[in-house]
Amino acid sequence: MFPPSQVCKLLYCRKILESGLVIVKEPVRRKHPDWLKVRLGRGQAMKVRRLLKDARLHTVCQSAACPNIGECFESGTATFLIMGDTCTRACRFCNIKGGGPTALDPEEPVRIAEAVKAMCLRYAVVTSVTRDDLPDGGASHFVETINAIRKVVAECLVEVLIPDFNGDQCALQAVIDARPDVLNHNVETVPCLYPLVRPGADFERSIELLRRATEAGAKTKSGIMIGLGESDEEIRNTLAAVRCAGVGMVTIGQYLQPSKDHLPVERYYHPDEFRQLAEYACSLGFDAVESAPLVRSSYHAERTANKSRD
Repeated sequence: MFPPSQVCKLLYCRKILESGLVIVKEPVRRKHPDWLKVRLGRGQAMKVRRLLKDARLHTVCQSAACPNIGECFESGTATFLIMGDTCTRACRFCNIKGGGPTALDPEEPVRIAEAVKAMCLRYAVVTSVTRDDLPDGGASHFVETINAIRKVVAECLVEVLIPDFNGDQCALQAVIDARPDVLNHNVETVPCLYPLVRPGADFERSIELLRRATEAGAKTKSGIMIGLGESDEEIRNTLAAVRCAGVGMVTIGQYLQPSKDHLPVERYYHPDEFRQLAEYACSLGFDAVESAPLVRSSYHAERTANKSRD
């Protein structure tokens, strides 16, 4: 398979599916506009890095090359990445490495709980790589991690950002039964771009997961990234579909190309456009909306949850 940077994105998914991949001139990586500048963390950030390294823990902040890592680490927060740092899928927007994952570490949930305690977190966010190799997609490991955090730091709220578990309803129910304070699952992009951006995923499967979780009483959240070539109408339709699934919280952020081997940025949206999307999302009835260029699913997660409760 050719690297994503060689895909002729002007043809979009239908052409790609019908005609196969097309080799084009290597795209030029666009210079980031001024509003995408980020600050680096210093003293506190280094303490967080050391703590995570000593505890042998992964974070999505590091593995996914999140642009907010300096700010979040400096404020003493991090989003924990469980079940290793290797994903069984190869989404073309994501910096997390793909390949054959290692065996689950049974002590990882306890180490995360101890890290939550050491970092004095009031709100912990836990996500994972996708583990299609596991019978339950790793749902039981999520449950163990939720339980471990609550055992060590009873007052800490827990948000989980889960994969689709390949549509396994029993796996999803197991996580719901663990009663996370927020259950997050990102649709990531508009439906027509799934074959290009998320070839191992399915938009309707993700919507069904969110619908089932909401109907089961979970407080649900989802997110999309824009800048991959979607139209304004497709963004609005995707937000509407997420809202129709009963989701109460949504995040909207700018896609940034992690490396030359990932999909290129097709468009940088201006902050004013993000504000307009926020207004539209609010008009759909979302309880809480975070929409800005540097917004990510776990960025200011506690603030988003608080908005939803207000």
